[in-house]
Formats: sequence, C-alpha cells, structure tokens
Amino acid sequence: MFLHGTSRINKQSHLEIGGVDTVELASNFGTPLYVYDVALIRQRARGFKETFEKHGVKAQVAYASKAFSTIAMVQVVHEEGLSLDVVSGGELYTALAADFPKERIHFHGNNKSRAELEMAIKEDVGCIVVDNFYEIALLQEITEQYQKKMPVLLRLTPGIEAHTHDYILTGQEDSKFGFDLQNGQADEAVRLVQDSKGLELLGIHCHIGSQIFETTGFIMATQKLFAKMKEWKQRIEFVPQVLNLGGGFGIRYTEEDQPIPVSQYVEVIIEEVKKQSKQLEVEIPEIWIEPGRSLVGDAGTTLYSIGSRKHVPNVREYVAIDGGMNDNIRPALYQAKYEAVIANRMNDESDELVSIAGKCCESGDMLMWDVHLPKANPDDLLAMFCTGAYGYSMASHYNRLPKPAVVFVEDGEAQLVVKRETYEDIVKNDVKYKVTVKSNE
Repeated sequence: MFLHGTSRINKQSHLEIGGVDTVELASNFGTPLYVYDVALIRQRARGFKETFEKHGVKAQVAYASKAFSTIAMVQVVHEEGLSLDVVSGGELYTALAADFPKERIHFHGNNKSRAELEMAIKEDVGCIVVDNFYEIALLQEITEQYQKKMPVLLRLTPGIEAHTHDYILTGQEDSKFGFDLQNGQADEAVRLVQDSKGLELLGIHCHIGSQIFETTGFIMATQKLFAKMKEWKQRIEFVPQVLNLGGGFGIRYTEEDQPIPVSQYVEVIIEEVKKQSKQLEVEIPEIWIEPGRSLVGDAGTTLYSIGSRKHVPNVREYVAIDGGMNDNIRPALYQAKYEAVIANRMNDESDELVSIAGKCCESGDMLMWDVHLPKANPDDLLAMFCTGAYGYSMASHYNRLPKPAVVFVEDGEAQLVVKRETYEDIVKNDVKYKVTVKSNE
C-alpha cells in the first residue's frame, strides 16, 4: 500500500488525509467526493520554485490549470507565487474571479476564438502563447482595434516524441499544436510577429508530452530549439528572452510508474539551457515550465460508496460504486490505471480479487480491473488515489449524474470548495420546448 502526501492510517483503521478522517468526509459531504491534499500541492509547487532559486536562474513556474481549475485552486497557486496557464475563456474567467494577478497569466490553446483573444487583451494578461497563423492574423486585428501591445510566445513542435500514451503526445511533427520547426513554419511565424505593431515576441514554447519519467526528451527538445535559435541569431539577430519547455512531468499512479523528483527535471533543464546558451554566446533566457498533473495529480483522492456486486463464476467479481466515467473518464479514454483501498477498513487483509465498475450505462464504465481489496460490503468507502488531475476537469453529466463536490483538506481542517451539484443544477439551463398541437382537420 502506497500512501501519498499526508495520507495515513489513523487509530480507527481509517484512511486520513490532511489530518481529516475520510469516513467523516464522506459522512459530511457525501460521495462521490474529490478530496485534495493541499499540503502536497504546496510541497510540489515549492519544489519547482526552490530549485530554480537555488541555481539563481530567472524563471516562471506556471500551473497548467487544465489539470484542475477552480477558484480555490487558483488561490492556492497565487499563494505559492506561481504563474498560471489557461487554455480557454472559462479558465481565464476562473482566474479573474479568483483575483489572480493578470500579469502572471499565460493564455494557451490551438483554436482561441476572437472573443477569447479580445477578453485576454482587454484584461492585459501576461502573454499569449500563439499556436497558428490564423491566430497571428486575429491578434494583429484585435491589438490594432484596442490600441494595445501584447507579449507573445510562439508554440513550436520540435519533433520530439515523449515516451507516453499516443493520445497525449504533442511534441512530434504530426500534431495539431504549434508551428513546425522543420518545414519553415516557425521562421515565417517569427517574421510575421516581428513585423506586427501590436505583438511583442518574448520567446518560444514547446511541450513534448505528458506523464514523462525521464529527462532525455527535455534535453533533446532544448537542443533542437537552440539549433533554431542559432539560425535566427545569425540570420535575423533574434534571440528569445523566454524559453518555455512546457510540462509533462510524471507522477506515480501505480507501482509500475517510477517518477523522478521534480527537482531533477528542473536541474537537467537548467543545466542544458546553460550549456546551450554558453555555446551560442547569449544570455541565459528566462526559463518557463508548466507543471499541471505533477502539482495536483497525486494530491487528489476520490471517495466512493460501494453498492451492488455481481459474481460471474470462474470469470470475475464486479463491485460497483456510486460514480464512474462521469467523474473519471481516464480509464475509459486512456486505459489509465489506479490504486485503491477500502478507506474505512485500512488494516483488513486484501483477500479478494475484484473489478471496480461505475454506475454509468456503458459496458466500458470500469474504473479498475482485477485488483486485490478486502471483501467490500455495501456502504463501505472506496478511496481511489491520484485522481487530482483530469478527474473533476473532465467530468460530465452523462446519464444526468450531478458532478461531485470538491473538498480541500489541510492541517486537520476540511473546506468545501466546490458544491455538489443538484438535479436542479442539471436542468437549470434547459429551456422547455413549446409544443404546437396541430389540428387533425
């Protein structure tokens, strides 16, 4: 049994997170319930920042809020002195509602609408990460309209494939994201932005994938970017002030995963950027990174109540919980694997092999296959670990199920930060159809 962060087994043989008994959490807030270990989030944030500070390198650590975006989460990010990466008008609106400093907001996305770009420019966000030529043209129009100058980074695809799931590879040449480094797109994008009166080219950005457990990909991406920077320096005297190497730092979901300390990623990146800067005879650019999953992934635990079960002789034992793919789509989407415990009987022997089924009306709504747990009874509490990233943020109303509540736990206190949805919430945007009764005549 691997316990993350502040998780421990208390005297009642219950799982405790942040000094709070999960049985009490389930009783007070209901299930399914997302629980976040705030101390672990803070620890990870400080690990990234302090490594840059230790090496005396100018940097920004921007939380990739697509992993989990709520007002409370953005507030914690602000408290820890991080920047914020948003990818939609909704995420930007959340940041503004949390009074996050606008100058530390970076706006990403491969198809930002005119309305979203206007919102970002009117709010004077820190920078926009430009993804394509269509966006350059839109930004030129909008900055001229509002008579403003917007700092931008150009997102480049360096052709590096990280060792991860095919669905979440983003750095290779065949990608929907960014300007290709090899076919002249990046050169043309630099020219267009430099010629634009309303855009200020701060630097370049790349992101090579997700759930990465080694540093080789970051080294190779840095080398490719500096090779292009050498061309730009010699040909057009352009040297980026900012080098954003994205995120993708892996976490431990199961014993198969072997993540490295966050400081190791940062130290390797710093070492390679310094080496390449020295060879190019330029000042070390400001280094930006974008951790998302690695800040919140293993800080999140989802609590479920156990309900029905089905025994298939000589095949499988199904145990069903009161959530499923509506609150965690990753097993169905990515075949993602997790670990779990019976939170109200932590010291019981795991003597039963079961598969955890969700309650959605889909055969594919399975959260875990063939895991060893203590024999589960109705109303027992299942705790699934490492659900902090892309659980709540990808949750749906499939089968008209209300979205779960979110609770932050820290120093023995629990605070509700997202209310549980009600059935009234589900239909509040529905508009009744006015039926016209036609005559039979």
